[in-house]
Amino acid sequence: MITVPLAALQALGTYALLKNQNIITTLSPLTLISLILTLTAGTVLLMWLGELITEFGIGNGISMLIFGGIVGRFPVIIGQTFSVVSSEQIFNKIAFGAVALAVIAGIVAVNEATRQIPIVYAKRIRGNKLYGGQSTYLPLRVNQAGVIPIIFAVSLVLVPSLLGQYLAQVPNGAIAGFARGISTAFNPQGVIYNLVYFILVIGFTYFYTALIFNPQKISEMIQKNGGFIPGIRPGTPTINYLNYILTRITLAGAVFLGLVAILPSFAHGITNVATLTIGGTGVLIVVSVVLETARQFETMMVTRSYDKFTQ
Repeated sequence: MITVPLAALQALGTYALLKNQNIITTLSPLTLISLILTLTAGTVLLMWLGELITEFGIGNGISMLIFGGIVGRFPVIIGQTFSVVSSEQIFNKIAFGAVALAVIAGIVAVNEATRQIPIVYAKRIRGNKLYGGQSTYLPLRVNQAGVIPIIFAVSLVLVPSLLGQYLAQVPNGAIAGFARGISTAFNPQGVIYNLVYFILVIGFTYFYTALIFNPQKISEMIQKNGGFIPGIRPGTPTINYLNYILTRITLAGAVFLGLVAILPSFAHGITNVATLTIGGTGVLIVVSVVLETARQFETMMVTRSYDKFTQ
C-alpha cells in the first residue's frame, strides 16, 4: 500500500538529485509530473514482476531483481576500480580484496548458521504399531530475515538526503539551510548516516523475523505431534523458551547485518579506495540470494524425486 507514495517520493528526490548535479535542467510542471508518474509506474511494474517470481517458487522476487541489478553492475565497477590503480594503492587494493573475501565467508557462515533445539517425540501405540520415540532438532537460523532488512533500511535511510536535496532549492532561506544541513548530515560517508543505517537494519531484522517466525504456531505443531523440548513444559513455557532463544540469536544476526551494511564506509576511509569493488550491502544481497535460490532449487529437486515414488 505504501509502495506507490514511497515510489513517488523517491522519484521526486531523484529529480532533485539529478538537477543538483546539473544532469538535467529545470522541468516544467507537466514534464515533472510525467517523470514522477513514469518512475512510479516502473516501480509498480517491478513489484508485480517480483510477485510473479515469488509466486512461481523461483525465490524472493524483489531480492532476485535487486540481485540482477547488482550483478549487472559488477563488471563496470571492477573495471573502473582497477583502471585507476596506482603503485601507491596496490597494497590498499590487495587489503580491500582480502577484507571482501573475509566478508563473503562471514556472510555464508552467518546465513548457514542455525541454533538446533532438540525435540523429543513421545511413544504412542496405535493398533499394533508403535509410533514416535525418536529425537530430532528444530533449526532456528541466526539470520531469519535474509536480505529484507537491508532493503528496507536502504530505502528509508536515503529519504532524508533526497528530501534535503529537494528542499535546498526552495526560496525560503531557513528551510533551504536546514535542508542542506540534513543532506550534509546524511552523507553516506558520515557518522549520522551510518549510525541511523545500522539502527534501522537491527530494527527491521527483528520486525521481519517476528513476521515470518511464529513461536506460538511452532509450539502448537510440536505439541500436536506429541513432541516436547527436554526440560521445557509444552504450551506457554515452550513459547517463552522459543522467544528467548530467537531474541538472542536474532541479535547476533542483526548486529552482523548492520556491520556488513556500514562496512563500505569504514573500508573507504581506511583503504582510500574510491570505487568499492564489492560493497558490503551488495555482496550481502548477492550471497544471500544465491544461497536461498540454491536451497529452493534443491528443495524442488528433492520434492520431484519423492513425487516419482508416489506416482
